[in-house]
Amino acid sequence: MIFNFIGSYSVIISLFLSVFIFLKILFKLKNLNHFLSFNLKNLIFFQFFFVLVSFISLLILFLNSEFGNITVYNNSHTTKPIFYKISGLWGNHEGSLLLWLLILTFINFSYFLTSKNRSIKERLFTSIFQQIIILGFLIFLIFTSNPFSEIFPTPKEGLGLNPILQDPILAIHPPVLYLGYVSTSIIFSSSMSSLISGNVNSSWASHIKSWILGSWIFLTGGILLGSIWAYYELGWGGFWFWDPVENISLMPWISLTALLHCILVLEKRSTLGSWSIILSISTFTLSVCGTFLVRSGILNSVHTFANDPERGLYILLFLFFIIFMSLIIYFFYEEKLQVTKKTFGLFTKESHILINNWFLMYFLSVILIGTIYPIFLEVISNQIISVGPPFFNKLIIPFLIPFLIFMSLGPNLGWINNKVIKKKFHLLLFFIINLILSYVILKLIGKTKLTLILLLTASFYLFFISFKDLLKKSYKNYAQGISHFGFSLLILSIIFNSILSKEITSNLKVGDEIKFQNSKIFFKKIEISSGPNFEKVIGQFVIKDSRNNKTVFLPEIRIYNQPEVITSEAHIKTSILKDRFLVINPIKNKDYFNVRYQEKPLMLWIWISVILIMIGGSINFLKNEK
Repeated sequence: MIFNFIGSYSVIISLFLSVFIFLKILFKLKNLNHFLSFNLKNLIFFQFFFVLVSFISLLILFLNSEFGNITVYNNSHTTKPIFYKISGLWGNHEGSLLLWLLILTFINFSYFLTSKNRSIKERLFTSIFQQIIILGFLIFLIFTSNPFSEIFPTPKEGLGLNPILQDPILAIHPPVLYLGYVSTSIIFSSSMSSLISGNVNSSWASHIKSWILGSWIFLTGGILLGSIWAYYELGWGGFWFWDPVENISLMPWISLTALLHCILVLEKRSTLGSWSIILSISTFTLSVCGTFLVRSGILNSVHTFANDPERGLYILLFLFFIIFMSLIIYFFYEEKLQVTKKTFGLFTKESHILINNWFLMYFLSVILIGTIYPIFLEVISNQIISVGPPFFNKLIIPFLIPFLIFMSLGPNLGWINNKVIKKKFHLLLFFIINLILSYVILKLIGKTKLTLILLLTASFYLFFISFKDLLKKSYKNYAQGISHFGFSLLILSIIFNSILSKEITSNLKVGDEIKFQNSKIFFKKIEISSGPNFEKVIGQFVIKDSRNNKTVFLPEIRIYNQPEVITSEAHIKTSILKDRFLVINPIKNKDYFNVRYQEKPLMLWIWISVILIMIGGSINFLKNEK
């Protein structure tokens, strides 16, 4: 258990280093040149180093199955595969916070290394705000969520990791998502620093854009991984359920997307500086807000890590402190913002970016209210309600239509004047063609609801315009074009997936068969075998279509030994046009199984579209780094 002591004291040393760095910057801020000779870089490196030592120590404890450590005891077992012993480190509240701190200190060190071209004052103020955040999470970790607490006497076995978390994708999902979340801290700290220093200008926008892009890429990737995991692991047959924790990850992404576009205006036109600062504050606040909701246990979700109001209260107080501090600084130093009175023409890039920012803020407000309102209602009136897809669809879809249209037109407009629009009247004709195309397609499908026709029209409009722009030799912004094309493909794939999906659910026993469309589903047999730390019941199903073609499906029911949990593993057959999804669940004390079979069109293209969005962001990131 020597690594338990090493890990514990390394965190404490990091806490003292954080206090030391904060005070040194504060006391030496007036004598900037002398202070830099103090070698702040080494102090920040050692802060990261000791958190890394702590993280590695906990990892060794997991690998060695040291059940005297309460975190290992609660989340590991000797029969668990090594890969899941490693991922078990961050598959819990305490370990995930340590991972958060590791990324936070690493990003702080990375920023200090890559910001040498910024003013000394700006770098130091950024470090001060970063240390406030690091201090907050270090105190939270040590006093409420210590991953190095011991248990006596030492148990011979652990309780094991939640089986639904024992999955390859979910093992890498938290680190990727956290890289997105935690990177917003630098965006926040740098915006506060630039505000105080009076450097909110195009130069700062060019500098911080790389961090915004990096955070946005990782956050997008994290959401994608979580969506894929939910699709095949939870056995629900869907990729997005408006689950509260899904919403929590989406909210900072929306704010970050708005900030990314707003920064482009600040960089090109030296305006919207105030709005950029507000979005920077909002993005980080939403990231911390997500941490509060997940860690407090007040959200009812399969994704939540903890159920401890004391922990939630600490993060809530820390969140209020961050918001209060940010607002005071903003209103106190707002006069330092370099306000340029520039009017935007109606048909310019600036105006369209700003309009779509308003739409994004509306989407964000709807998701925030839909996620938070049930919590407040339960506290006030003790009534429990569930806000699901109908609420979000009714409020978001009508406004998504003009959002997509503005998104289509924006790249075809100029930055300053609107003269270019006189040459773009063919865009109106093209919209009418897409409207007719959408109506014909939906008429053939048998769904001619006006909202759906307009949504499909706007999606096709963005799809074809983005594709046309990418084919132009004169088109310069391929990164933006790829991301916009990917987004249009995502919306189109979701639309056709939702209106063309087919499903049947039935209780069957071995030997039964059911009809589905022009096919028959035969429940042939079951087999029992063993996995690394579970027993599995494998159902064999044969689906025979009208042409007598046979397809075999082998869904599983897994019975884990520690903890004793039963999970269902869907069998999914993926093709270019559709997924075929079959999952079984046991029915207690009966020979029957609940069988659900689904045909989900264009599922593969949903994943591909998000990857295209990330590729566009990555190209932009690499271009910005040159």
